Amino acid sequence: MTILGVTVCGFSVGFFTHAMLGLDPFQVFAHGVWSLTPIDFGTFYVILNAVMLLIIFFWNRSKIGLGTVINLFGVGYMAEFTEWLLNKYNPDPSLPVRFGSLAVGVVVMCFASAFYFTADLGVSTYDAIAITISERHPKLQFRFIRITTDLICVITGWALGANVGIGTIITAFFMGPLIAFFNKTAAEPVLNRQAV
Repeated sequence: MTILGVTVCGFSVGFFTHAMLGLDPFQVFAHGVWSLTPIDFGTFYVILNAVMLLIIFFWNRSKIGLGTVINLFGVGYMAEFTEWLLNKYNPDPSLPVRFGSLAVGVVVMCFASAFYFTADLGVSTYDAIAITISERHPKLQFRFIRITTDLICVITGWALGANVGIGTIITAFFMGPLIAFFNKTAAEPVLNRQAV
């Protein structure tokens, strides 16, 4: 669940980029900061996550595991590869194709995230923030915490010049609720079936 979930998340980021309708909130933040540096995005993504990893290590190290490692060293490169592949075979996508890529990006990312969250073998450094807050403050629902952190990322990334579009807004408001939905309807049933 962890390996599949994190790997598929990386591919879904590539679909977001190919849609050219805005990136997901954390990628907006990452691209905004990346625009200030001279290095390629894959390498920058590793560095950004390494810095956040140090923060999570001291804040809630129980969220660090296999999923964290794969996310740290693989997602940025998987996203770049997926974007390259899509652009190679469809360099000038029509608007319906772009919206299709956006839909795939949103739904697949939320589905994959639910699986590797539920597996509980570590999450990405960004995901750990909302999860940790929701665990330490049970009265605050995860979906609303995630919406808040996503909006903070969007505003920051946009201020730094990152691409914000309809896909970004959709993701900021619906990613948290969709992850919670897939968690209850897909990820938890799979995990519980394996435990029986």
